[in-house]
Amino acid sequence: MSSTTPEVWLPFPADEIDGLPAAFRYHRWDGEDAFPADPADCVFYVTPYMKSPGVSLRPLALMTRLRIVQTLTAGTDDVLGGLADLHPGIRLCNARGVHEASTAELALTLVLASLRGIPGMVRGQDREDWRGGFYPALADKSVLIVGYGAIGAAIEDRLAPFECAQITRVARSARSTARGPVHPFTELPDLLPRADVVILSIPLTEDTRGLVGAGFLGRMKDGALLVNVARGPVVDTKSLLAELDSGRLRAALDVTDPEPLPAGHPLWHAPHVLITPHVGGSSSAFEPRAKRLLARQLTRFAAGEPVENTVLITE
Repeated sequence: MSSTTPEVWLPFPADEIDGLPAAFRYHRWDGEDAFPADPADCVFYVTPYMKSPGVSLRPLALMTRLRIVQTLTAGTDDVLGGLADLHPGIRLCNARGVHEASTAELALTLVLASLRGIPGMVRGQDREDWRGGFYPALADKSVLIVGYGAIGAAIEDRLAPFECAQITRVARSARSTARGPVHPFTELPDLLPRADVVILSIPLTEDTRGLVGAGFLGRMKDGALLVNVARGPVVDTKSLLAELDSGRLRAALDVTDPEPLPAGHPLWHAPHVLITPHVGGSSSAFEPRAKRLLARQLTRFAAGEPVENTVLITE
């Protein structure tokens, strides 16, 4: 028998989230084999964090009363495929406000570590090898941010004190911001040759999949650094490997295609590449910010108010 009280599925225990409204019955589910309750009674579904699409999408078709799908990621590409056959009017919301600080911190870490040769110094330390010399600084470099949403803006916030020669912003459409203009993607061919550092922070869509291919990489200046904190498939791995193997470009990647990067993949040992295992949002900042977002969203939903961060509504 179905419950008369609307139910919410959360990846955290409800008693660990301050401020949840009493209007719902809460169930914790973080991708385990067994469901915690009848999916048909769920009206607000928070997808498990950093689980495969096969896990997150598994209960969706059974959630016949569903009203809201809330991801805990900035991107929603992992769940979009599961929404096509659902009833109309379901809102998909992302986690805007949760990952900006953490991802921007990692972007800056990757830039600084790559420019200053930190990976080589760590390997040198392991061998008791003193690697002195001169290394590139971020100061006086031109930086191009490709994808100027909330994360791109947070990256610029952290670049601001480092005395860059120029910071250029690019997004799908041109617009103005307090810091300066945002250029459209159509201007990338003219902007890429001027950048010493190119940082990717764009969502994965059909338009951005493979955006950073041979043509894009070929227009980057010799010695430039590509930093990817977006999604792996935004970059064509084969084309990037060709540029790395030639020594013309460097890269720092928090995301890869394929992912996780399998043992034996040539990207592991390509020259001039620093790889981190998709940890841009996985920091101590994640859980408290995610819980605050969920409390706000569920409070608004219980009161009949519009929820935040709606990406799409099913038709």
